[in-house]
This record gives sequence, structure tokens and C-alpha cells, in this order.
Amino acid sequence: MGPNSAVVRDWMADYVYETMRTDTLEQIVDRLDGVIVARVPELADRDMSRDLAASTRAHARTMLSGLTSDTFEFALPEEAHAFARTIARRGFDLRLLLRTYHAGMEAVLDYMTEAVEQRDVPQEIERAVMLRLFERSTKWVSMSVELLTDTYMEERERVLRAALNRRTETVHALLSGEDMDADQASIRLGYRLGRQHLAFVLWTDDSEPGGDSESTGLLDRAAARVAAELGSALLLTVPSGASGMWAWAGLDDAAHAADLAAPGRLDKLLAAHVSAPVRIAFGVPAARAEGFRSSHREAVAARHVAELAPGDGPRVTAYRDVEIAYLAGADEAAMRGLIHRELRELAGSDANAVRLRRTLHAYLVSHRSPEATAKLLGVHKNTVRYRIQRIEELLGHPIEQRGLPLEVALACVAAYGV
Repeated sequence: MGPNSAVVRDWMADYVYETMRTDTLEQIVDRLDGVIVARVPELADRDMSRDLAASTRAHARTMLSGLTSDTFEFALPEEAHAFARTIARRGFDLRLLLRTYHAGMEAVLDYMTEAVEQRDVPQEIERAVMLRLFERSTKWVSMSVELLTDTYMEERERVLRAALNRRTETVHALLSGEDMDADQASIRLGYRLGRQHLAFVLWTDDSEPGGDSESTGLLDRAAARVAAELGSALLLTVPSGASGMWAWAGLDDAAHAADLAAPGRLDKLLAAHVSAPVRIAFGVPAARAEGFRSSHREAVAARHVAELAPGDGPRVTAYRDVEIAYLAGADEAAMRGLIHRELRELAGSDANAVRLRRTLHAYLVSHRSPEATAKLLGVHKNTVRYRIQRIEELLGHPIEQRGLPLEVALACVAAYGV
């Protein structure tokens, strides 16, 4: 006897009539939800369990009402969509929804097996009844999961977009200097403002194509690696464009922040951890909301210098390392005039000019000591003396006479090229 025979449909009609009674239906809902919560304890929360019960009840009514029909008509109840949205809004992974329906399917099959045994189904239709119940139940759950996965993903994307929008709005308000309550802003950001902040901006080379999501994922991973190398457990990021990102690493230790602020420190610490196509520019660590702004402003300035650098440019640029070049480069024409006026023939691009500029820079940072310069360059001190003599001939005056302008000119050449 087949599952669509008249005898089977009659048995189903009696079963549905008895089961749809309020007290019986509520017992079934309680039983199924008890099994589900035991398997998925995250649903034991009062609000979650209430939404689960509403979904289970609506599922049961809709599915039971279709058991007597020979055609399978699927209409997912709104309560089921609401439950999927609740899971997304609470920040749970999609796997929690799948676990819920897997546990629910097992509970439904156990209940139906027990119900058939208790109702003393005639032997000639028992197999057909079980087949009809199991086929309809498994098909129902399978289609429910398929549709509710879309519901979950849509809601999750909406929630994440709303959170990102709130975070972005708060960041822009802070950067613009709006008067904001620091505690409230920290809550909206999920990032404490009452600490030291090291701001950095990330972007990818223009020559590297890729979609928005691909670039965002790449920059997210790079920002996380940087925060880990900086010793920060708190990272805030917001997209600044299709291939750009702003970031802040929170630092609890003021001494550690001061160490990271030292010239050359960030490049030494991070150069090996940043690879193409990612480039990063850093500000100087500073405290509280004012530091949040100032460090970001410096990071943007450091990026400006990095993007004007000759060739491919450095992967890591720290504001402290290019501060003089940034300030001097505010007027490019004036800066170029300074370079050529102060360095004269040393501003050339030939190998000899490059070697003499390197010697002059080492000499200045070594406090005009030929011995210290020789050690820094790895050459003999007499070589240094010869080069210094040649440098002064080309400059037309002693180095001490224009020490500071020479240092500024060398810093600009190092940052922007000749």
C-alpha cells in the first residue's frame, strides 16, 4: 500500500487533527525545543528560546497542515525567518543555525517514530505512514535550511553594514574634532579611546588589480599582522577606499609607545612583515582622542611622502623618519630650490654624487667625526677625509657653515629623490 493511498491519508487526517490541538501541539514544541537546546546550549538564553519556540510552533502547524495533501506545498513561516535573523543579530555563526536544524530533524524523526508506535498503526499501512512522514519531514527541513541560510546571510550583512557605518561615522566625527563623549564613542567603536594610539594607513600598489573584497581582506590581514608585531591586542580598522584602509592599534604601555615612536624603530620592526602589494604609513603614538587624531594626521602625511618617493617606494614609512621631508616638501618648488642651492653638484643622480651624499649624511649624523663616519660606512677614515674635502670643494664652503640646511636638503632627497 503506497504512501498516497486513501487509507494512509485518512490515518494522516486523524493524526493531524489530534496533534493540532493546542495542548498537544505545545507538548510537541516543548519536547522538540528541549532536545534542540540540549544539543545547542547557546539557545538557552531567554530571548533566543522564545524565538526558537515561535519558530518550532509555526513550522509544526504549517507542516502538519500539509501532511494530508498529495502534493508537497512548501511555505516557510515568517517566525522561522525571524529566528534566523535573531541568530544573525546576536552575532552567532551560520553553523549555529545549521546545528539547530540538524538537532531539530533528529528530534522530529524520534518523535514521529514514537508517535506511530503509540498509535498502533495497522500493519498493512505502517510502512507507508512512516515513509510519508519521514519523506515530508526531511524535505521540509532541507528546504527550510536552504532558504533560511539566505535569510541569515542577508541579515548578517545588514547588521555588519550598519555596525561599519556607525563605526565609520564615529571615526570621522573624532577626526573632524567634534565634541564627543569618549566613553560613548569607545562603545560605538568597540575600541577604548582612553589609551595610547598608533595610527597607520594601509593601501595597495596601483599596479595590483583586484576587487574591493579582495583588497579589503588583504589589508585586514596585513593590519592584524602589524598589530600583533606591535604587541597590541586591540585594533580598529575602517575602509578608506576600494584599496585603502585606516587603522589604529591601542597601546596600554606608555613606555612601549615611546619606544615605537623612536626614529627608525617601526621600519626595523615591521619591514620584514609587510610585502607587496601592501604599503603602510605610520603616525606617532599619542594618547586619548587628541592622540587618535594627531597620529592619524601624521600617518596620512607619511603616506603622502611615501607615494612621492622614487621607484616603487618603501613598504613601511614612519612619520618620524620623514617629518622634515614632509614639512619641507609642502612647497615643492621651494624644496627643489633648496636641494639644488644647498647640494649643488651633489644633487646629481650619478654614482659619485650618490656616494658623496651618503658620506655627507653619515658625517652629519656622526657629529662631524671622520672616525665615526668611517665606522658607519665601513670604509677607512682617510677615505672619509678625502671625500669630505671633495664635498666641500663642490659645495664651495665648509660643511659647518651650512650644516642645518644641508641636513634638510639630504632628508628631502632621501624621501623624494633628486
